[in-house]
Amino acid sequence: MGMARVLVIGSINDVGLIGLVQKLENPEIHYLLLGAGEATQLGKYGVTRAYVLSAQVDEASFSETLTDLVNANNYSVIAVPVSKFFKTAIAIAAQKLSAPLIVDVIDLRQSGNVLEVTYNGIGNRAQVTVKVTDKVFLMAPPARFKPVEKATTVSTETLQPKVVPGVKVVSTEEKPKGKVRIEDAELIVSVGRGFKKQEDLKLAFELAEVLGAEVGCSRPIAADLKWLSEDHWVGLSGHKVRPKLYMAIGISGQPQHLAGMMEAKTVVVINSDPNAPFFKNCDYGVVEDLYKFVPALTKKLREILKK
Repeated sequence: MGMARVLVIGSINDVGLIGLVQKLENPEIHYLLLGAGEATQLGKYGVTRAYVLSAQVDEASFSETLTDLVNANNYSVIAVPVSKFFKTAIAIAAQKLSAPLIVDVIDLRQSGNVLEVTYNGIGNRAQVTVKVTDKVFLMAPPARFKPVEKATTVSTETLQPKVVPGVKVVSTEEKPKGKVRIEDAELIVSVGRGFKKQEDLKLAFELAEVLGAEVGCSRPIAADLKWLSEDHWVGLSGHKVRPKLYMAIGISGQPQHLAGMMEAKTVVVINSDPNAPFFKNCDYGVVEDLYKFVPALTKKLREILKK
């Protein structure tokens, strides 16, 4: 692989991915900047070339544009943030380029022409390392990494998106108001089997209202009991979330659930079982009966937030 020429794709807020590719041996880093942001800012992290898309594109157009860009510059590593858009667009581009796509990447190591990629596998129950000797796409949460500052001069280039013949967007529809978009929430109060009856969930909804949070849930609440719709479901088969605060109430903390919220910045667990696995994966833990603790917490927060 030698000196790797790499492409990082994302918004101006996804520069954490630069920290990931900086683990390579003396990489030449280019950046495909999406959305608003000043491309020259990327120079402080060692980016030497920045591309700016001239227009918004759909997944099909983006994958064609990216495929041409990768072929023209012979990028060996392409790093992208985790998002619904990229999960579709990058998968198409990777297929066109016959390159592997590795998701949930947590570490990189280069040894000569061999790239060792470590990622979370089997629902976050294992860390898997694979060896790559050719072109590879890496998908990772930018917040996991911190770029090292290394000032360079950035040359910028406007990139014209490629029009894909035969593909036409017929219409786009906004999600109806009132529907939950749990994956976008900054504050989440999540409920599990510790709640005895469906009507008791009002305790969590009242707390969420005070905090200005969305309500999430574990698999049994949505899939088995159907007390909440699948819009609320957090987990390996549900939604992956990255809130600033994740409060888990009455959730044991099985690996399938943890896989959906491991990127939360602060995790608070409330559970009456001191041996619940979730207590090993939280910042703050409260061993208490949720029926006593949650109403008291809601009342106290109301008093504090009114001041």
